[in-house]
Amino acid sequence: LQLKNALYSREDTVKQLYQERWLNISENIRNHIKTNCFNALGTETTKPSQAAQCVGYIACTELPRGQWQDLIKRLVDNVTTVGRADNVREASLEALGYICQDIDSNVLEPQSNLILTALIYGMRKEETNDNVRLAAITALLNSLEFTKNNFQNDSERHYIMQVVCEATQSSNLKIQVAALQNLVKILTLYYDYMEYYMGPALFAITMDAMKSSHDEIALQGIEFWSNVCDEEYELQLLQQDAQEQNRQPERTNRYYARGALPYLVPVLLQRLTMQEEADDDDDWNPCKSAGVCLMLLANCAENAIIPHVFPFVSANIKHTDWRHREAAVMAFGSMLEGPDVSSIKPIAEQAIPFLLELLRDPNIAVRDTTAWTIGRIFEFVSQAVMTDELLRAIGSTLVNGLNDVPRVATNICWSFSSLARAAYDNAECSEDDDTPNTYLLSPFFDDIVKKLIETTDRTDGNQSNLRNAAYEALMEMIRHSPKDCYVTVQKTTVTVLDRLNRVISVESHASNPNDRVQISDLQSLLCATLQSVLRKMHPNDAPLISDPIMQALLQMLKTSGGKTSAVQEDALVAIGTLVEVLGINFIKYIDHVLPFIYEALNNHAEYQICSAAVGVVGDLSRSLLDKLAPYCDQIMTQLFTCLGVS
Repeated sequence: LQLKNALYSREDTVKQLYQERWLNISENIRNHIKTNCFNALGTETTKPSQAAQCVGYIACTELPRGQWQDLIKRLVDNVTTVGRADNVREASLEALGYICQDIDSNVLEPQSNLILTALIYGMRKEETNDNVRLAAITALLNSLEFTKNNFQNDSERHYIMQVVCEATQSSNLKIQVAALQNLVKILTLYYDYMEYYMGPALFAITMDAMKSSHDEIALQGIEFWSNVCDEEYELQLLQQDAQEQNRQPERTNRYYARGALPYLVPVLLQRLTMQEEADDDDDWNPCKSAGVCLMLLANCAENAIIPHVFPFVSANIKHTDWRHREAAVMAFGSMLEGPDVSSIKPIAEQAIPFLLELLRDPNIAVRDTTAWTIGRIFEFVSQAVMTDELLRAIGSTLVNGLNDVPRVATNICWSFSSLARAAYDNAECSEDDDTPNTYLLSPFFDDIVKKLIETTDRTDGNQSNLRNAAYEALMEMIRHSPKDCYVTVQKTTVTVLDRLNRVISVESHASNPNDRVQISDLQSLLCATLQSVLRKMHPNDAPLISDPIMQALLQMLKTSGGKTSAVQEDALVAIGTLVEVLGINFIKYIDHVLPFIYEALNNHAEYQICSAAVGVVGDLSRSLLDKLAPYCDQIMTQLFTCLGVS
């Protein structure tokens, strides 16, 4: 174990140092260690094999440099030689798996046939030891990238697919899952070769997996069809490009997902009704996976998905069981992106009253999914809600919903973000002005902004990312505000500046590391919000508030030195925005801000800070023009120094 930890690190830079350290050891000592590690394969009583990992990590260092050339053959011999102990065969397969996982596939390509022979030998249904079979299947999963030549050969591909498909029928759960994982990856890597297997084998295997009572198996079955959808959506885009360029597409779309709609959708919908009572947002389960798969399916099936999903939505949206109500709303929200607007708009119009009612549902999961679905309507079918009467009802319901538990309120914040963009895009602008005079949200714009500001102050704002979501929504509302809401923009600027000053004051007294992290995060959010309001500020108003803004940002830079790089970066970016807004008038601050810019330009260890400073220099050059000339010698010296840093 100590040797393994001395050979491998997840961090690339550390791993490279470890590899160089290993290569600097004398060859005799390295050979002695390698011999002992190889001979230790199969001798351990614990799993996974530490010896296999050591062999694998040493190989990843030496094989690319032309060393330990007989290793792969010796490992393969361990696996395929009749009479070799099962423990040795298992550990040798694990070692091959580690090598395949971490090494550049080009290094192993000359020996890919040899490796594949061992893996397939260990995977066969005739293999009586499940541990050996599992090790072989796991190693195959890591080696699929460099089996391209084998998949191009019909007979070799047929045999690989036969062995993998047979493994999915094993009575051992781990072997089933690993075999299905192989099918998922094979589909992604070798979609073009799957037509021969889809009907006779893959369809039935994956459909059975989706229905399995074991979550691990069901997840792989659903993942398979999610990957089919991903592949076929990409192929649709390539096909569109080819048509526009009047040429034949390079690859053929087999439309497996569209053809499987009548069979796939009922299984996915059934899975949606199998929610867990105390669902954790971080837990990935078949129910959540089914929702994602349905979204991907809608993307590639487009209008064809509507008749398969809408009857389920209609039948379950008022169901007495909350699971069915939530599933109906999830199904509806999931199918909104794929179909064209003209097809989905009438359905969305019918659904809105039910959705507003469900925002008051006694079940949290139903309210949460409903808030998400309303946001999806704003994002993809906003035409269905763009009337005064409907937006008034939606707006007041969503504002009230911000009082809900954090997970629901977070999705309502996201809905407001989508609504702000949709209303702005729907507004009428003059030919010479991109900002509309008014829009449909104007009558209650101020109420929404006030409630979002209030939400950012909730004591439970750290839960479900609520505080971040509320600030994001606030930024979107400001960013997409018309001229007749400018007074609210002005008030928000003052509020944000006041909060920023308070946070800076508190930061100087905070000693607890957790408190400092929270304060840093809040400063970042306030800086981002400040940028949004500044960009909406009238040119004549910006100089009236620029002094206190600059004081706050300079104070942030003073207090953040050597502590939090994110705070320095955020302050610099905000200064860049102020430079853009003030233009030539920023010259009054130049002597105060340049020392911090020089310091940031010299901070080559934290490239984000240095990059932010370079961005501010660009803003200064565009805004100050010849007024920047007296400072250019020193600025150029600093920039040339940056260019010399690797």
